[in-house]
Order: sequence, then structure tokens, then C-alpha cells
Amino acid sequence: MKIPYIKALAALTLGACLTGCGDKFLETDIPNGVDDGMALNTVKNIGYALNGTYYAFYYYSFAGTESVVLGDLGTDLPYWNAKSQHFNDIYQYSVTSTSTILGDIWEYGYKVADNAARVIEGADALRPSVTDEDEKAELDRYEAEAYALRAYSQLALTNIFAHQIKVNGSDFSSMPGIVVIDRPVMPYQNVKRSTVGESYAAVVSDLKKSLEYFDAAGHDAGTIFYISPKAVYGLLARTYLYMENYADAAAAAKKALDLAGITELTYTEEGYKALYNGGASNVESLFALDINSTQNWSAKSIGTLWSTYGYSPSPWLQSVMADGDVRRAVWGWTDTSTQDVPYFNSGKFGAFGLGGNPAYGTNYLVNAPEMFLIQAEAALKQHDVPGAQDALLTVAKRNPVYQSASDLPASEADLMEFLKEERARELFQEGHRLYDLRRWDVKADVYASSPSSVTWMISGYDISDLVYPIPDDEINAGYGVTQNEGWASTLPKVK
Repeated sequence: MKIPYIKALAALTLGACLTGCGDKFLETDIPNGVDDGMALNTVKNIGYALNGTYYAFYYYSFAGTESVVLGDLGTDLPYWNAKSQHFNDIYQYSVTSTSTILGDIWEYGYKVADNAARVIEGADALRPSVTDEDEKAELDRYEAEAYALRAYSQLALTNIFAHQIKVNGSDFSSMPGIVVIDRPVMPYQNVKRSTVGESYAAVVSDLKKSLEYFDAAGHDAGTIFYISPKAVYGLLARTYLYMENYADAAAAAKKALDLAGITELTYTEEGYKALYNGGASNVESLFALDINSTQNWSAKSIGTLWSTYGYSPSPWLQSVMADGDVRRAVWGWTDTSTQDVPYFNSGKFGAFGLGGNPAYGTNYLVNAPEMFLIQAEAALKQHDVPGAQDALLTVAKRNPVYQSASDLPASEADLMEFLKEERARELFQEGHRLYDLRRWDVKADVYASSPSSVTWMISGYDISDLVYPIPDDEINAGYGVTQNEGWASTLPKVK
């Protein structure tokens, strides 16, 4: 990575929060600078530095918008009406190694990882001098959150800039992964990419460390807007699923649900729509961003992308979402929408309780329905059809047609196909579809070209081979990061 640049960003973020952050989440005024070498000398300053890390995480260039939508837009879930140019290179597979979106994700993903590493190192150095028990507990919580943020960022970076670790039983863990940040990056330091397997091992290690520090702290922040143990277990379940470590994935998903106290979901249209009123309205969410009417990315928000900028559910997704399915409660079309040029109302980003402004819709990043779907897939992969049906039914009941396990397919093959569609229905707009299609080795149909029929510009694409390029600026910086060899050949050919 551009080491002097990353170092400067880290110093600025820590300095900004040490001098400008108050108790309000993500307050980022910068009245004065502070040398980051002297910054992390109190528990309070560690907390301010952690808020700076959250800010980089929350920023639209990473989890605020771009790293999330990347997982949906190049798949079979969206349709783009071509009335704006936002993200069209991702949707059309005309991406290059100078892509602004990929550059943003790389920069801010590493900003999160590097800043988290600084919080971890600072907390470790400070701990021996902290004698107050409450301060010790607070320091442990801060370190727990930093480990989890680093794990999230490095999992996202690995999935975007490296090959999927497992593809329907085939192991690609020896392929080039990312530059793993296990400690802060120093100025002019040469680095090298780890393997995909090593990158995933770092993610798992960080998540387990996070749980250790939460256990030591004995508490979390008590809100879905900060990482908590239930969210960490959710991320661990997701990671194990990608690794095809099904037993551990199911166990972690169960732990996440148990900690959240969630055994059932919402099955009415009114209740489902209320999940997306904005802020903490989503009682099924384990971790979310605090995006609201006063704190949002305006034109750069995901909600704007799924409305004003012309993205909507694809004809295929609409065809598999039954009319009576309660998830359609958040679907609608704007007054300017036509059959030929549809404009979506932004769906899950509707912020219906905040005046319906799509810019105010938050990202619910780790959610209970995903955990039930992980349990279902893990059971199915271990040939436990009844177990898979039970877990899957918890989500499938969003469509009132499915009221008992006997309403679901009975064979492993048919149930797996149902599960694939159910993940599309349930996780639409949450940014998982690309990684699902890749790990399942689906010959994908992407780039929907007609709003009134299921027509694809790209059919039968071997999407498991897709690897996005590392930004040219990083490669050209000359500090050891190598490009994904032959990445352009993994892109599909458009009709």
C-alpha cells in the first residue's frame, strides 16, 4: 500500500479524534493537531481513537456505501436504468485498475485495519499502568471492538481483492490474498501479500481475540451501532461459512442468535416495514451504522443509489419474490418511475419513519435472518435435511405460503436450490450475493438489460473466477504489493 500516505491518514484520524471527538458518536471536528506518537496515553484517548476508526469504517468509501453495494451490483439482483453513471462499471463489468470505487474501498479498508491495529497496540501498551477496574474494563471493550473492526475490514478486502477461499468444495487458500495488518504499518515499510488462507486465518484470529476481550470487559456498548459479542459471533459464522467450516459456522450463528435472544422473525407486512424506519428500528439487526436524518452521506448514500441513481430489483428477483411475501412491504416505485425507466423507492433504505428520505436509511450489516440461513446451509451441507428445513423455515415464513417444514423441498438438491433463492430474497441490498454466487460456483446471469423481462447481457458467466484488480496507485507506489495476475481475463464478455 502507499505506506507514507497510509501513515499520514492514520496520524490524522487519531489526531482528529483525540482533539475533536466528544462523547457523541462520530464527531470529527479538528480544532488542533496531536502527534499520534503521544496520543494513546489514556483510556479516554484510546476511546477517541477507536471512534476515529469507526468513522473510517462508517465512511461512504467503505461500509457506509461502497464495500456493501459492491456485493450486490455485479450480480443477478439489480437492474440499472442507465439514467446515471454511478457504479455502472461494476454493474456492466467494465471495471479497470483505476476504478475510483475499488480505490476507495482499498484505501478505507486499510485505513480501518491500520487504525484498529494502532488502537490494539496502544491499549496493550497502556494496560499495565491502568489500575482503576472500571477503566480496565473500558479498555478491554475498546480493544475488543478494534479487533472486530479489523476483522470485518480484512474479510471484506480479501473477498473483493482475492479469490474466494472455497468454491463448492475446491480450496483456493493458497492463492494470493491481502496484505494482512497484524500491527501498524510504518513509514516506507515494504509489505507483501499473504495467501487467501492466511488472510482468513487472520480474520478468525481477530474475531476470537475480540470475544476474549469482550469476556474480560464484561460488557459491551449496549447498542447495535457499536460492535458487540453477538455481532462478532455473527461475523465468525459468516467467515466460517465462506471457509466451508460448516459445523463451526452453525455453532457461531446459534451463539449470535442466543445472545440476541432471537428465535423468530417478523412475519407481517407492517412489522417488516417497521424494521426499516431508520436508526435502531431493526430489532433483527445485530450490528448497524448510525446513519440518520442528521448524520448521513446524502447523495453518496446507498439509499440514493437504490432510488435516484437508477438501481432497482432485477426482473429475475421480482419474479422469485411472491406477491404475498412480506418483504415486498418495503418495495415501491417513485412517481417518476415508468415500466421502461424504473425508479425504486430504495427498499431497505426507505427510512420510512424518518420522512422516507432514502439518504437516511442505515446499513444493517449483521442480521439475524442471515444467521438462520447460515444454520440452514450448514445443516444441509452436513446432510441434515430436517435441521436445514427447520432453520430455513424461520426465514421462508416471510412468504405465508410456507408454514411448516413439509411445505419446503424434501431432497437435498431441491432444498439447496430453494436456499439459494431464499438468500437472494432475504439478503437483497445487504451485499452478500457476489460472494454467494462465487462460492457456490454458479454459472451466473448478470447485467439485466430489460426492465420488463428477464434478459441478460451476460449469461453463464463463470463468476467464481472473478478477481477485482488492486488499484494501480497501490501497485505503482512500489512498496511490495503485487497485482492480481490475469485479473482482466476473469471479467466476462458482454454480448
